[in-house]
Amino acid sequence: MKRLFDIVLASILILVLTPLLLLLSLWIKTDSSGPIIFTQKRVGLKKEMFKIYKFRTMKLNTPPELATDLMDHKDNLTNSGTVLRKTSLDEIPQLINIIKGEMSLVGPRPVLYNEYNLIHQRDQAGVHSVKPGLTGLAQINGRDTISDKEKVRWDKKYIENMSILFDLKILFFTFLSIFNTKNIKG
Repeated sequence: MKRLFDIVLASILILVLTPLLLLLSLWIKTDSSGPIIFTQKRVGLKKEMFKIYKFRTMKLNTPPELATDLMDHKDNLTNSGTVLRKTSLDEIPQLINIIKGEMSLVGPRPVLYNEYNLIHQRDQAGVHSVKPGLTGLAQINGRDTISDKEKVRWDKKYIENMSILFDLKILFFTFLSIFNTKNIKG
């Protein structure tokens, strides 16, 4: 049921957001040189690696494999990237990851392959037993400002309470959090 929910809602969102996707693509392309879409290796279900899609928010010479919380990236952000990050619009291309079955709308956020501490903690908590999500409990409860330990605690709580209704609640609060940018680095 969750997979069907993901496919249907992601497909609807792609259709509805197509004009916005085109405008954002044009803005990114005219704002700085380089590709519109950025890919990065992330840890997925059962710790299998996949390429996550995001709108590019960083300048071309930025190290691609550093987590947001591991670097001072403000100097590396493009003008469009600053807005895309603050509003989470850079995440929209992950709807393709959802359609492909690599991600879900709701679940633990996929981490970089080299975030070893967080990956280890997630192993201990069984977090890799579910698909990573476009959003999740950690996203609506602190996002970039909480510790790895807190992220894992929220991830585990999600797994213990997974349901379509819980997913809808998290999606609702994610939508509200877009307008509250205090917990976003960038």
